[in-house]
Amino acid sequence: MVSAIDQHRRPSSPTTFTDRAERPITVDAYAGGPEPVVEMYTHFDDESRSQGLPPRGEPRIREWIDGLLDEGLHVVARHRGDVVGHAVLVPFDDRAELAIFVRPAYQSAGIGTQLIGRLLEYGRENGVSHVWLTVDRNNRIAMNLYQSAGFETTARNRGDYEMERYL
Repeated sequence: MVSAIDQHRRPSSPTTFTDRAERPITVDAYAGGPEPVVEMYTHFDDESRSQGLPPRGEPRIREWIDGLLDEGLHVVARHRGDVVGHAVLVPFDDRAELAIFVRPAYQSAGIGTQLIGRLLEYGRENGVSHVWLTVDRNNRIAMNLYQSAGFETTARNRGDYEMERYL
């Protein structure tokens, strides 16, 4: 049940791995302030945005992150202390919506796979049982990531697919 998300129990321990570019990456639950996450999102250019996210400009990014941090469960990936990936489960009716972003210079290195796995584990530990997301139908990399994490396409809307899975 998503209402149990308010408990915010942390996963047992952080995951550390070496990404495909030989960088040490640590993935763990996040309950800190907005600054490290806002800083990560300032590195996204227009080509790195999907479905209007992240917003453009630091003030809009800050407003968006402040709202996200107020609810849901967050997991971040760090390289040498800097946030390079962020994933969140936000309660929505009887499900939680998933969003995941990896800083452009760190994409296609296996970080998204680690983030999504850790986030789904964290969600399960906090009572989340049903997760959904939308993805641009042209974003093959993201669709492959979601499918490899067990998501199935449940609806096709204009240029987006809705995907979901039970935990």
